Amino acid sequence: MYRVDLSSVVSKYIGETEKNLSSLFDKANNKNWILFFDEADALFGKRTGVRDAHDKYANQEVSYLLQRIESHAGLTILASNFKNNMDDAFIRRFNSIVYFPPPRAEDRLQLWKKAFPAAAKLQKDVDLKAVAEQYELTGSHILNVVQYVCLSALDRGSPQISQADILRGVKRELEKEGK
Repeated sequence: MYRVDLSSVVSKYIGETEKNLSSLFDKANNKNWILFFDEADALFGKRTGVRDAHDKYANQEVSYLLQRIESHAGLTILASNFKNNMDDAFIRRFNSIVYFPPPRAEDRLQLWKKAFPAAAKLQKDVDLKAVAEQYELTGSHILNVVQYVCLSALDRGSPQISQADILRGVKRELEKEGK
């Protein structure tokens, strides 16, 4: 499997993105790679009405990518949190679309339990079950909270983590999401 680094593919110069994509797909065909595009909506975005030259060339990139995806013999996997931002023509060409729903409370509890490093010492007031039930966070959100809480504990010079620490981390994470 080859994880595509979008920064190495996308270029601000006209024609360079297509050139980079061509090279990528040629290598993938020769090496039998499975291509994985994370945050795919950034590259597989919707075509727009043409108002200026920029729109014209952006649409050309999408059209070129459509052609290459369709002619690519290998497996291509796209991951995105924003399916609605992807061009419908790509979605029509997909063999499968797999939706991963947010974790349920019992799954979140398991994520919380596994996210803390062994060196972290949860105080007796910590109720991960209550946090998991009350806050509908994804795995990445939970990891962000745990990292924040652990770094805060290190900054204090103590491995002790309280319920207030966790709730402060959850609040911070929710604020980042505009919630």
